[in-house]
Amino acid sequence: MQQKISSFADLAEISAWLRERSAKPQHERLVYRAWLRRAAWPEPGAGKLPRTLCAGLPFLREELAALAVSALRREGGDGVSSKMLLRLSDGRTVESVVLPKNAVCVSTQVGCAVGCAFCMTGRGGLTRQLGSAEIVAQVAAAREINPAIRKVDFMGMGEPAHNLRAVMEAVQFLGTYGDFGHKSLMISSSGSRRLFQHLMALPRQAVKPALALSLHSTRDELRSALMPHADKMTVRDLVAAAEAYSRMARTPVQYEWVLLQGVNDGVQEADGLIALLAGRSAMVNVIPVNEVSGLPFKRPPKAACLGFVRRLREAGIVSTIRQSAAQDVLGGCGQLRSRFIEGAAGSAARRALDISA
Repeated sequence: MQQKISSFADLAEISAWLRERSAKPQHERLVYRAWLRRAAWPEPGAGKLPRTLCAGLPFLREELAALAVSALRREGGDGVSSKMLLRLSDGRTVESVVLPKNAVCVSTQVGCAVGCAFCMTGRGGLTRQLGSAEIVAQVAAAREINPAIRKVDFMGMGEPAHNLRAVMEAVQFLGTYGDFGHKSLMISSSGSRRLFQHLMALPRQAVKPALALSLHSTRDELRSALMPHADKMTVRDLVAAAEAYSRMARTPVQYEWVLLQGVNDGVQEADGLIALLAGRSAMVNVIPVNEVSGLPFKRPPKAACLGFVRRLREAGIVSTIRQSAAQDVLGGCGQLRSRFIEGAAGSAARRALDISA
């Protein structure tokens, strides 16, 4: 059966449709909260919605359901994690992951232009942006699996800073209608001047999301090799900008560090990170790499991972080892999509890094 093509991609289009049918802010709120499983859908004839809107409600529900339809789902061995491949109304696919502790990781683009050397998604480049409604639809789909979802990580497929309008619309929407605390909405980004300028300009009453900055090295040359198309800010400038936002939003920055054996898992990098973050409101998430067939990067032994984190902690840097959820169901970004939909990646060129840790 052919998937229905939704008339909507952005939240503004949904709002316009509602207002054309005499919806006032309180009516929009009822609809949005029902979509996000925070309330029941209003019953026809119950008098809660204008008559014209009530008549169109079955159509609207079909349209919202068509935004992101489950094409494939794999349960993690932990009994909690669940990796979803969601088909958008144009047939493109994105990944979302239901995580432990009532969280979900959502995608912001079909593909990604940053080209992280260790990431499956980055190998295929960028196909298109997601609309803000398509991003929110992933949260609604996750709450179909776990209605208790209370945290959203924007760290699936794509670079949020490259789709900033849609991402920030989704952040404000979820913070307003979805019962998500501001700090429970986390944007994970490689960082860019435009992103930091936008965050610093947020009005006082706006939802101010938490920030996770993908760092992976303290050395500009190595970081550029690992993330060839990220914004060309220096590591020190990235951290300074993130720290400024941290002070304004009153929440620590999380620094993401994908640990690659023989590349960024050595003492030199650990000590560089200690020097960089000393005295700052920050924590480090160390993520042993998800190995990808055809790429040269290996996961360090467990002892090396623990030693890296221990060195940070002994220097007073809050840090943890974060195992990627649902690894047993191709939990690394882009892996499920590549394996089951686009097919195994062919002989993509390996990026030879001659800069070692």
